[in-house]
This record gives sequence, C-alpha cells and structure tokens, in this order.
Amino acid sequence: MSYELLRLIWWALLGILLIGFAVTDGFDLGSAILSPFVARSDLERRQVVNTIGPVWEGNQVWFILGGGAIFAAWPMLYAASFSGFYLAMFAVLAALIFRPLAITYRSKVAHPRWRAWWDWTWFVTGVVPALIFGVAFGNLFLGVPFGFDGDLRFHSTITLLSLLRPFPLVAGLVSLAMLTLHGATWLALKTDGPVALRARSVVPVAAAVFIALFALAGVWLLALDGYVIASRIPHDGVSNPMLKTVMLQPRGWLLNAGGHPLLWFAPVLAIAGALVAIVSRRRPVLAFLGSGLACAATIATAGLALFPFLLPSSSEPNASLTIWDASSSKLTLEIMLGVTALFLPIVLAYTGWVYRVMRGPVRTADITDHHY
Repeated sequence: MSYELLRLIWWALLGILLIGFAVTDGFDLGSAILSPFVARSDLERRQVVNTIGPVWEGNQVWFILGGGAIFAAWPMLYAASFSGFYLAMFAVLAALIFRPLAITYRSKVAHPRWRAWWDWTWFVTGVVPALIFGVAFGNLFLGVPFGFDGDLRFHSTITLLSLLRPFPLVAGLVSLAMLTLHGATWLALKTDGPVALRARSVVPVAAAVFIALFALAGVWLLALDGYVIASRIPHDGVSNPMLKTVMLQPRGWLLNAGGHPLLWFAPVLAIAGALVAIVSRRRPVLAFLGSGLACAATIATAGLALFPFLLPSSSEPNASLTIWDASSSKLTLEIMLGVTALFLPIVLAYTGWVYRVMRGPVRTADITDHHY
C-alpha cells in the first residue's frame, strides 16, 4: 500500500472516530445540557441520568481513540493542537472528569443541596465540551498563530482568549445546538412520561436553531479567505511542513466543493437530518437517526472543506499542517492500520451488544435505590 493511500486512509479514519464520538457521546452531552429543563423533580432527573448511565463510558472510548489516533498518526498535529489549545483542552478534560463524578455521586446523599450541586455540575460538563469542540473547529478555518523554527521546533502565540473570535464562537453555538438536538431526540427515545414529552417539544426548537446557525456559518465562510497550497507537494514524501508554499485565497474553503460537487451532499445531509428530526419527532427512533445524521454530516462538512489541511497557521501559512506533511512514517501507519483492523470491529461489536442489552425506555417506575 502506498504512503499516499495510507495518509488518506488515516485522514478518513480520524473523521470516522470524530463522527463516532459526536454521534454516541453527543447525546450524553445533550442529555446533560437539557437535564435542568426537561426534568423537574428528583425522580425525573434520575430518569435522565439513567438513560446514559450504562453507556456513557463506552461512548467516551471514541474520544480516547480519536486522541490516540492523532497522537500516533499525526504527531505534529498532536503537538501543535495540544500545546496551542492547552487551556481549552484542560477545560474539556476537567468537564469530562467531573461528568462521572456528577453521575455517580448525586444519588449517594439524599440532601437536596447535594443533588442540586451535582445536577448543575453535570449540566456544565455538557455545555463546556459541546461549546469548546465547536470553537476549536471554527478556529481551524481562520488558522491559529503557530510555526516551526529551522529544527522543526514548535512555537506559538495561541492563548485561550485568542480563540474566542466571532466566527469560532458561532461554530461553537452550532455545536451546542447540534448536540442539544441530539440529546433531545435521545431523551424522547429513552424516557417516557413528562420527560419524554418535554424532550420532544425541544426537538423542533433545537433543530431550527441548529439549521439557522449552520446556514449562518456557511454564509460567513463565503466571506473568509481560505488556505490553499500554492506549490507542488509530494503526497508520498517525507513529513516536513516547511517544504511547501501556502497562500490565502478569497472563498478558498469552497474550492474542494467546487471541484467535486458531490461534496455538497454533506451540508445538505446535515440540514436534512435536522429536518427529519423535526418531522419525525413523534417517531423517536427515526428522529434520533435524523439528529445522528445531522451530527455526522456536520463534521463531514468541516473535514471535507478543510482537506487536506489539518491545522492552518495564521502567522506562518507555509507552516500549516496538512495530511501530506504531518503524518507518522509509512511503517507506523501500516502497523496502526493492522491494529485498527483487528480491534475496531471488536469495539463496534461490543458497543452494539451493549445497546441491544440496554434497549427500551427508562421508566420512573423502574428506578430503584440501586440506580443512579
């Protein structure tokens, strides 16, 4: 297998892992975001928590696999993103650490203040990652200030405040609305009674907000300059991001879609998925599939528009990281591909088995002292 094909495969696998995380852990985050609004009593809040209690740990595996894939397949991307986005990553990790604490400890003590504290903690652990992930994607389109010296040592002037620019904030709101929609369809599917009815009423609102923000981000993207590789770059050459020339071009992010019209299906599917969720909100399974499609297609839209860039540099455009100049060696990618081919089916089979065992709604009458 050629080095070029391996790099393409790992770019696709990274996208699949991110989509897997958004679709599975996305409804976990969405449930946390909606919990204060759809659950109005302690029993209802326990009902919401118990919809994700058995599955959230397995869903988070996609996030770990994604981070591992970046570390092993794209080490320069890992070094640049985890160094430059350090405070943002810390906030996400803190939220992901506090989430299990909130889920596990809220029912350990019956005092209302204790449970209210953990309930609001759980809400924050849903909002923070959803918002930051979107802001991070938005910054990819603007580029972030980093570069390399003559010995390929990384340097940057990225700060947390420098990431909070208008377009990335809109992208963050797109992510927040998308995962709120996905959480609403999940709760409509996995609960009954008042919680299911309230969750169902959220679906059209969240879907409409998502569609409006997604369209706004798309129109805004038309006005942004896109990064374009202006020199020849060998697709099977050594990984060195300093061997190419990159320029900014008006509407540059639309070049991929202009050259391959089929790529327009990705944003169309994102909006279609949200519309399916609205139309099918009384058919919870179909609505959940619709919101899952919206999540997958939204990430695919961003990834396809950015291709082949992984992390553009706003201060030194020539140092931008692409899939052609930031990957591990051919041998490393081959070994990783073999390991992935062996273990990914196991992960998928185990995940499918868990969801089959835990199928059906969580009813308040089923919750006992042994539940969350």
